[in-house]
Amino acid sequence: MKLFIHKLTHWEYWPFKIVYIPIYFLWLYYAMKARTIFFFNACNPTMKNGGFINDSKREIYGLIPQQFYPKTEFVHQKIALEKVKSLLDQSKIQLPLIAKPDIGLRGSAVKKIDTIDDLFEYHSKANFDYLLQDLIPYENEIGIFYVRYPNETKGRITGIVGKEHLIVTGDGKSTMEALIKQNPRHELQLDNLKKEYQDQLNDVLLPNEKRNLVPYGNHCRGAKFIDLSHCITPELTTVIDDMCQQINGFYFGRMDLMYHSWEDLEKGINFSVVELNGAASEPTHIYDPKHSIFFAWKELARHIKYMFEISQLNHQKGIPYLNHKDGMMEYRIHQNHFNIITNF
Repeated sequence: MKLFIHKLTHWEYWPFKIVYIPIYFLWLYYAMKARTIFFFNACNPTMKNGGFINDSKREIYGLIPQQFYPKTEFVHQKIALEKVKSLLDQSKIQLPLIAKPDIGLRGSAVKKIDTIDDLFEYHSKANFDYLLQDLIPYENEIGIFYVRYPNETKGRITGIVGKEHLIVTGDGKSTMEALIKQNPRHELQLDNLKKEYQDQLNDVLLPNEKRNLVPYGNHCRGAKFIDLSHCITPELTTVIDDMCQQINGFYFGRMDLMYHSWEDLEKGINFSVVELNGAASEPTHIYDPKHSIFFAWKELARHIKYMFEISQLNHQKGIPYLNHKDGMMEYRIHQNHFNIITNF
């Protein structure tokens, strides 16, 4: 009951379909103006479906200059188990590493892999193609929303979200499970954590000992999102714009970055792109617990307007709204992928 009340009184946990009810009407308005619901396809011309549905992380990484993201290896779901080890050796990706679906869905099936046995277990369960990726050595993580109109020479940052990972701090007497239960945000993840850590949750951490139980900043996996949009500076904008200008056909979306320090980030050093998302990107700074649902609706509306206007300008340059594949077929594929991922 305690967790139910917590979810009910914190809109950030409300179902996606509920939160987006007003946005559906705005989407319909823009669809009528564009005369197609698929106007998002023209937003980022080099991304499949503009980066809205069924987009491959491998293909998106291929658009980003190599120096901006960690070593990454694609693994087909049907390859033999021994071939996985061979791919890992050839790629020179070191353990521990991150495994994640090539076509992802809000952080599902993203997992830290510590040993070869962990990797073999992941592969045996994976009914989807996935990526192996070097574990990024920086502790801090943020999401930066970037917008550039096709007729502009410079882009802008429209929002920044900070991410606090699911970390517990020991007191010398409480088990990790007891520490998790002290925070409703963490306790909501307890069932998943029990599957992953099993008996380890009975361990007692030393006083002030910290344990990062989910080493990536995903809201659905217990991370707390904090609005850092006030930290937008000309220096940071220049760094992000310079990078994004090197990503062919990218105009609208959110990139998740890990970095060493804010000072280094503003200098353009010691940071790495975790992921780059296109037309489906949310301005995730809205999920800061201090923000109301009305603030969220305002920000969502603002960013959908950016996407529509960018799509319009690209369409005027000859970019089609609808690609050669049928849009509804793409949607059905996406729904099937959802079923596979959630059963992982």
